[in-house]
Amino acid sequence: MAIARRSRLTVATILVVAVSFLVSACGGAGSKGDAKAGTATAAARFRVSSMLKPSGRALGVVDDKSPWQYGIVTSFTEEAGRAPDIREYYSSWGDDFDPEGNAFLWRHGQLPMMALVPSDTSLRAIARGESDVYIRRLASQIASYKGPLALSFAGEMNGPWNSWGPRHTRSADFVAAWRHLHDIFTARGVANVIWVWSPHVADSGTTAELRPYYPGNGYVDWVGLIGYYGPIDGVAFSSLFTPTLREIAAFSAKPVLLTETGVAESEDKEAHIRDLFRGAAKAGVIGLVWYDQRKDWPGSKELMDWRIDTSVGALAAFQVESARNHFGHSFKNG
Repeated sequence: MAIARRSRLTVATILVVAVSFLVSACGGAGSKGDAKAGTATAAARFRVSSMLKPSGRALGVVDDKSPWQYGIVTSFTEEAGRAPDIREYYSSWGDDFDPEGNAFLWRHGQLPMMALVPSDTSLRAIARGESDVYIRRLASQIASYKGPLALSFAGEMNGPWNSWGPRHTRSADFVAAWRHLHDIFTARGVANVIWVWSPHVADSGTTAELRPYYPGNGYVDWVGLIGYYGPIDGVAFSSLFTPTLREIAAFSAKPVLLTETGVAESEDKEAHIRDLFRGAAKAGVIGLVWYDQRKDWPGSKELMDWRIDTSVGALAAFQVESARNHFGHSFKNG
């Protein structure tokens, strides 16, 4: 009986091995065919690791249009004398990502930058996982796009005018929401995102300390900084940006990008433009993104004109100082 049983087990073992070999050879579940397909898919995904420490200074432009609405890039190119390196746009929490539109920007030389705004969703709810279905879908959509994306989530989190700002939610909720979003992207293998943490500069209306809002070096690739020359924020780099840069330097050494900036129309606009480019270059930022629009501004009843072509002098100052201070760096070729 023992010999007969051993024989049957031996035959069974041989059959199992044979079947396993045939399944592998024919490309069945868990086969080399699947492994190759998986490797090919992973290899096809864009990885931003080589872009995290750019050697030049980028020049970008931002507006509230979709990636397909290319007019801002065309007009900015004509006025600035060179195409922008970054095209920033806004997206509301719950909106789908547009792989084709972002690929269009990347093909034309612009690094897409999406400012993801959680206007109608609380940070605490995001941190608790109540938006996980959306986050997973967004992660898959971004991963399917064969190019890089700079992603800024809940920018100006230190601004009390935002529903996710200090008068409405805690800094701990912001950090928890950011990390939760980041962790899901990481778990799903999304490697084409540059994570940009973008507070507003500290001023009389934005007094919250920034360190409690920082998610940590493992969760941030670039520090973004938002600030505008005008009657609300200030009129000199040394008072507008420098104090906040010093505050951030105490807890982060990540590269700094001015993710939104501009100079309001005034009799001193030319001087302010020169000061902005010279100050930014001296501070060692990796670039700046210009808000080339006219818009009512929070805290002011007047219409602000941030466009670079409001006068011949302003436009000339922009063209000369951006070139002189070496703003204009192609991420695609850099």
